[in-house]
Amino acid sequence: MSTVSLKLRWYRDKLAKKSAKGFRGYPVATVAFYGPDDRHATKVAVGIIETEGLHANVLERWQSEVNDVRTDAAITEAIVRFVEKHGAKSVVVGDRIIGCPHEEGTDYPDGERCPRCVFWATRDRWSGEIIQ
Repeated sequence: MSTVSLKLRWYRDKLAKKSAKGFRGYPVATVAFYGPDDRHATKVAVGIIETEGLHANVLERWQSEVNDVRTDAAITEAIVRFVEKHGAKSVVVGDRIIGCPHEEGTDYPDGERCPRCVFWATRDRWSGEIIQ
């Protein structure tokens, strides 16, 4: 097994263990994966929610057009370090890709569908089910 694979496994396990503990208090880190379809994650966004009732007040994103961000050792390490830096007591990791990596209002106009990610145009981002 390569060094990169061992590194990836170590950081992924560290994140998974923290997530498996469930809610342990605030701050909470949220980890969400995005991609052009439901098989390849090209972006991950990690938010830190400081206290109950607030939205993430600290947000960091990592992207890769080549690798799936879920299997990129450097990105996984950066996520773990970010979560630790912000002292997250709880970690919530999405179990699937939850939508297009492009941002409404930034990459395409508000209220419109992303012109680059036709896969998500007719799908519910939470369930993946086709909607019209």
